[in-house]
Amino acid sequence: MLADTSQWIDWDRHFSPLSGHDSKLREQARRKILTVFAYGTGLGPTQTARNIADISARQISFVDQRQVSTEKLELSLCDIINAYNRFQLPRYWGDPKHAAADGTQWNLYENNLLSERHIRYGGYGGIAYYHVSDIYIALFSHFIPCGVWEAIHILDGLTKNDSDIQPDILHGDTQAQSATVYGLAFLLGIKLMPRIRNWKDLKWFRPLPGEAYQHIDSLFTKDAVDWDLIACHLPDMLQVAQSIRAGRISPSTILRKLGTASRKNKLYFAFRELGRVVRTIFLLEYISDEDLRRVTQVAQNKCEGFNKFAQWAYFGSDIIAESVRDDQLKIIKYNHLIANLVICHNCHTITLALKELEREGMQLTPELLAAFSPYRTHHLNRFGLFELRDREPAPVDYGIRF
Repeated sequence: MLADTSQWIDWDRHFSPLSGHDSKLREQARRKILTVFAYGTGLGPTQTARNIADISARQISFVDQRQVSTEKLELSLCDIINAYNRFQLPRYWGDPKHAAADGTQWNLYENNLLSERHIRYGGYGGIAYYHVSDIYIALFSHFIPCGVWEAIHILDGLTKNDSDIQPDILHGDTQAQSATVYGLAFLLGIKLMPRIRNWKDLKWFRPLPGEAYQHIDSLFTKDAVDWDLIACHLPDMLQVAQSIRAGRISPSTILRKLGTASRKNKLYFAFRELGRVVRTIFLLEYISDEDLRRVTQVAQNKCEGFNKFAQWAYFGSDIIAESVRDDQLKIIKYNHLIANLVICHNCHTITLALKELEREGMQLTPELLAAFSPYRTHHLNRFGLFELRDREPAPVDYGIRF
């Protein structure tokens, strides 16, 4: 799969000497593919060299240290996402304007700066945080500590996404929201639609003091929105949003600063007040629209499905052995790269199979096509003898019509 997609997409062209000079390695494509395979599956360079002839552990680690960085991996991921977006089949699986964010724990050794023990996961590790499109492809990945509130990083995945798939509706779970995140997302043009646990316990704010409602008045607290506070600090809030859009600062950096209710932090209170308005409106939509609840649940299920799919691809180990934070993030990016490549290859294979069924006289309908998923693994053998043979794959087929 890695070899086929390399010839189709040429995703490994970004891997080159960090010095900027031309690479002088022999069999460059082979060594780059084996490096991605070694680190993205958890086998590591030593075990990969033991299972594949004519390659040493040093040759694999050399490419990782001298030619691959997190930025280069993100460029390769962007190429893969753009190629996947050319397939017609994913259009039947979901809406590319929607995306979901969710995290899953990856085990780490105890003695490093990122590792934390968290009661939620029952062990030491970190959180791989993914942004997954509604058409199943993962757009962005990050590695964060277990104890951090995930909502701080939820907007980074969309602002740093340079691919052709640009969602503006973002789903998540309970940890994917807070009042300040709602306010910042609103100014960035992102509609936050999370699946919130115990949403009835959140505060619902009235637009004006004394405003009463006949049937839903018990949902609201006695507090009303402070519109004067929002109007006073709106220019400052818009300046923050423009700085993020211009790439001067990341949303997570701002949200860390807005995480305290200090009296000196007036901007925090303004974002919180705006977020209260946006969240109250969303909760009213959430309880009154069954289709919205269904869409939110489906999007979050797809993201959780990718979490399991990515960890399934990391079959060579049950722990990230690296202790340096940058190297840990590279492992997550390597694994993200392999998962996306398998998804892309599966989409191509399903497209060919459906076309063969169509030639045999089977009628394809949108309802039938929507029932498929690229998270298929039963046809893949992760164990045994690994071979990288020279082959000329058939041209990739992006189209399907019925």
